[in-house]
Amino acid sequence: MGSSSQSRARQWSPNQRARQEQIIEAAKEILARDGLAACTARAVAEAGPLTKSAIHYYFDDMDEIIDAAMARHMSGCLERIAEASSRHESPLDRFWAAVQAYLEIFAQRPNAAFLWFSYWVDVGQKGRVEPIDRMHQAMIGVLRDLLAAIPVDDASARAHALFSYLLGTLMQQAVRPLPFAELRPQIATVCGLDPALSAGGAGQCR
Repeated sequence: MGSSSQSRARQWSPNQRARQEQIIEAAKEILARDGLAACTARAVAEAGPLTKSAIHYYFDDMDEIIDAAMARHMSGCLERIAEASSRHESPLDRFWAAVQAYLEIFAQRPNAAFLWFSYWVDVGQKGRVEPIDRMHQAMIGVLRDLLAAIPVDDASARAHALFSYLLGTLMQQAVRPLPFAELRPQIATVCGLDPALSAGGAGQCR
């Protein structure tokens, strides 16, 4: 959050903090349903119990609200990935379950990939990449930990490479979806796993 809203937040009551949460949740729903361009102060006010003036009291601008709402979307993504990987015992199976869950999130919500790319373009054009970089680093950290547990050589570098691969794949999947079985050998190669063993859920370090 911006410095002025953070300063005000230190004096907020629980009810005021709850109102801020309502604004973020309203923005989160608008983004998921209608996309970035539709997430305006008017739309957020219409979706929630607060007026536009109240929204501007709790947040410095719409960018701040959108950052917070997109961070919530990322948190939900990470929670789903963690839940999918936790169903498995072996580190390799946990890795594959996590990657598949990540791709399935976007496969089940075709507009999600376009929302994220719109957001990335928007923050890039405005020169305020810190919020999205934090989200990227959180996802890379999850991938790094999963790969390190297998283990693979240089899990940090592999995680960065895999994340870059996944970003490109998300857009490809939105245009021309491929089954996960066809993506697994490519992912295995990026991660230094044996592609010949990837189809059966087993792999090894090269």
